[in-house]
Amino acid sequence: ITGDDFGAFLIFYTMEGEQIEVQMGVSFVSIENARLNLDTEQSGKNFSQVLADARMRWNEDLSRILVEGGTEEQKTVFYTALYHTLIHPNILQDVNGQYPAMESDQILTTKGERYTVFSLWDTYRNVHQLLTLVYPERQLQMVRSMLDMYREHGWLPKWELYGRETLTMEGDPSIPVIVDTWLKGLRDFDIDLVYEAMYKSATLPGAENLLRPDNDDYMSLGYVPLREQYDNSVSHALEYYIADYSLSLLADALGKRAAGQGKKAEARKYQADARLFYNRSLGYKHYYSKEFGTFRPILPDGQFYSPFNPRQGENFEPNPGFHEGCAWNYSFYVPHDVKGLARLMGGQKPFIEKLQRVFDDGLYDPANEPDIAYAHLFSYFKGEEWRTQKETRRLLQKYFKNAPDGIPGNDDTGTMSTWAIFNMIGFYPDCPGDPYYTLTTPVFDKVVIRLDSDTWGSDKLVIETGRPSTESLYIREMELGGKKLSRYRISHEELVKGGVLRFILR
Repeated sequence: ITGDDFGAFLIFYTMEGEQIEVQMGVSFVSIENARLNLDTEQSGKNFSQVLADARMRWNEDLSRILVEGGTEEQKTVFYTALYHTLIHPNILQDVNGQYPAMESDQILTTKGERYTVFSLWDTYRNVHQLLTLVYPERQLQMVRSMLDMYREHGWLPKWELYGRETLTMEGDPSIPVIVDTWLKGLRDFDIDLVYEAMYKSATLPGAENLLRPDNDDYMSLGYVPLREQYDNSVSHALEYYIADYSLSLLADALGKRAAGQGKKAEARKYQADARLFYNRSLGYKHYYSKEFGTFRPILPDGQFYSPFNPRQGENFEPNPGFHEGCAWNYSFYVPHDVKGLARLMGGQKPFIEKLQRVFDDGLYDPANEPDIAYAHLFSYFKGEEWRTQKETRRLLQKYFKNAPDGIPGNDDTGTMSTWAIFNMIGFYPDCPGDPYYTLTTPVFDKVVIRLDSDTWGSDKLVIETGRPSTESLYIREMELGGKKLSRYRISHEELVKGGVLRFILR
């Protein structure tokens, strides 16, 4: 039976108080495998035993991060968010290792875990960074799954669902996920094959390019012009810029590796690629309209699209050049060149004023991805870090609650929940692919993150916060590893090696 309009209908004639207990096996391969899964995983177990096993496993997963202080509501919000984050990606294979190959009728067998449900346009921004830090063994298996999809299908995933590529949303989101993972030190996968896959999507002409269908314009012009009224051209290009910046970081790192191995020609090739992709990543400047102070679609003749309303699209109505948002939602979406964007907007003061307007005038959309890191951009500028601390706390209090509407819209396979997790513990990965975090005020007095010592060289990361009162919000001073810290952006390596991150509030 196939289709999207079928099901099963069962009737049981029961006595008063009688319960029906049903066991179910699921497989994406065969009915026989569904039975095998059921018999292997649930044989001899009743509902209470399965419930107890699930409770034990979830408690183990959620206990990787332990928090002290804060209110009971804040703790409930935090652990609910962590639960949401860990639902996807999930494993696809049966107990015998069989799974449906990517975009194929083949049935293959995996030796490790084969993951599925890669909502990458969402999760490349924060979910995989959290998994890398706290659940590195799973993140590594996820990257291997993504690489196997390339082996099977010829492309890294964009938005994979149960072995099928949906091509939902835009960009090339596998690149920042895998680059971030590798740069942080999880490297037990074929990085040379990864680079081959990334280079393919970054350079193939549009007619041959599944992930970047408008690559001809992007490569020749440095931007994607608006060729149809609602083609999301600006959104496409902004995603490509972020992917190409991440790819430039990887090319640079591989060039240094090749140089260290004495492979001079290979090193020069990687270095040239790094320059190419970095320069491409700065093409966002084409879209900046001084007239409106925002990004604006560009027509094929090089002129700005007109008439233009930078607020069109804020209610998800169709909008030339932008996908699921207005120009204000996208105009600060250059996480890899925040200082350069500020110069483009007239300098630090105009930039800060305009960014603050996003929050003050209700132009921030907490339920969609492009602007979710905007509150952290204030901390790139000395003396403005307090704005990050103020806005992250305000947004947490306003949009994350222990209630039926306790998250701001669709959770997007854990992305919104992960935003809350990071900001509640005091740091956030605001530039996908770049192994750095921006610091902000933690909600809890103490956070203990259990680390994998084989991966990170330490078994825990502790975040402590001293606050004179429950109303204290702004950071007065910070320490990392017992040494005074004056920067609000720190590398992943600094964080895990520091061991203890301490905030003193005022």
